[in-house]
Amino acid sequence: MDKNLIINISKGSAELALTEGGRLIEYDRESDAQAQFSVGDVYLGKVKKLLPSLNAAFVDIGDEKEAFIHYLDLGVNFKSFDFFVKQINISKNYTAFFEKVAIADPLEKEGHIGDHLHVGQPVMVQIVKEPISTKGSRLTGEISIAGRNIVLMPFSEKVSISQKISSKEEKARLSRLIYSILPKNYGAIIRTAAEGKRAAILDAELKGLIRKWESCWKQLAKSKEVQLLFRENSRVTTLIRDLLNDDFTNIYVNDKATFDEVCSYVAMISPGQEKIVHQYNGAQNIFDHFDITRQIKGSFGRVVSLRRGAYLVIDHTEAMHVIDVNSGTRIKTDAQEESALEVNMYAAEEIARQLRLRDMGGIVIVDFIDMDDAEHRNQLYKHMQSLMEDDRARHTVLPLTKFGLMQITRQRVRPATELETQEVCPVCKGTGKIGPTVLLDDALEGKLASVLEDSKARKLRIVVNPVLHAYLSKGLFSSKVSAWKKKYKIAISLAQDGNFAINQTEIWDTATSELLCSSYL
Repeated sequence: MDKNLIINISKGSAELALTEGGRLIEYDRESDAQAQFSVGDVYLGKVKKLLPSLNAAFVDIGDEKEAFIHYLDLGVNFKSFDFFVKQINISKNYTAFFEKVAIADPLEKEGHIGDHLHVGQPVMVQIVKEPISTKGSRLTGEISIAGRNIVLMPFSEKVSISQKISSKEEKARLSRLIYSILPKNYGAIIRTAAEGKRAAILDAELKGLIRKWESCWKQLAKSKEVQLLFRENSRVTTLIRDLLNDDFTNIYVNDKATFDEVCSYVAMISPGQEKIVHQYNGAQNIFDHFDITRQIKGSFGRVVSLRRGAYLVIDHTEAMHVIDVNSGTRIKTDAQEESALEVNMYAAEEIARQLRLRDMGGIVIVDFIDMDDAEHRNQLYKHMQSLMEDDRARHTVLPLTKFGLMQITRQRVRPATELETQEVCPVCKGTGKIGPTVLLDDALEGKLASVLEDSKARKLRIVVNPVLHAYLSKGLFSSKVSAWKKKYKIAISLAQDGNFAINQTEIWDTATSELLCSSYL
């Protein structure tokens, strides 16, 4: 099945759509304003307030909402980071100074935050959860720089290997290799993607991660004020880093600069695979060309249609997301249990897709159609578990309750994607109300007078709704149209269109067939 990544770069924003077999399964959008305070960004913050009762602190990182860090999130090597931040200055040789910093004893698990932080203290932190609702960013003091195959850990001398790498020989090879190329005072986590990778690829990536970490030293030495030290990656490269594998068919980009960035990044993390990156130069919008726009409109509304009349209703509250499965006209009374199972099974497929598509996190409650058979409920539970296996976010799926409710928890690190898919009604302009119908003729005459002021046309055709047509043409010599003909000394033909709204009208120049006015009264 084709797996394509379509990247739409427009002024001030970037949109990414991941499709499988042409079907949208992941969508991400980021504006320039949203690019600030993203997961993985590293800041030099300043402690604003200690919260002894929570064993935590608020930290100023330049956001309106103060960020939050708990004592347990300071990290085992916080003492080394703290010493480095306080002692580095422009008079030092940065590399030599970093190598001489002693890796301190791990932070005590049962300690108090007041023993290590005080108000006004500069502290290096990394965002692990973006601002959500009224809450500021969640921070950690354990800085890590993630790559495709390796996660670099400054002030650590330990090398950990992903548990998903099952081969003992491969684990031993990777461990020996990384230990042999790691400089002093660095540790690493070897990710699953590193399995089978050549030494040259891993060495090049490790050097790139070290350069990114070292790039912040100069500005850190110059100033201890609140500042961004470095970003983990752009949303484009972060998504490619986490998703790219041999299953990818194509990556399409409509922007030259982003195309060059993606090509360079793919060539670095997966040499030879950069040939799947293509620059899109078509006249049509890239999302329209790949049918993404239509799928977004159909997938992000409150009501999501399923097959055969069934549908989902998705609501969001401060505490949780709630999804209701409705059968529509699908359930048959003579086979209610089997029909309910069928609807629930394909509703589960769409729900698993919606969780990824909207990046819904926290608690999700799904109200499936009631089923009496315990075996059917267990079958649905196992089906949902298998559908969620491809979800990169940490999650837990619980069996259905006796009321037909399924509870899902899903890792939430950024706000859920919410798009406004409804359009303002052109008739009422979003108010739900239109002007009084008894005044429509006056409004139409005003449009007519305005058209005659701007045009020299003397023969007009006015198209209106059939109801308004009947009212305007009532009376052979005393109709509204007859009065307008005499008043403005023009020829008017009145036409009707059953597709027009009651207050919709068009005015045409009969002689030239030019549309002079199209509006709602």
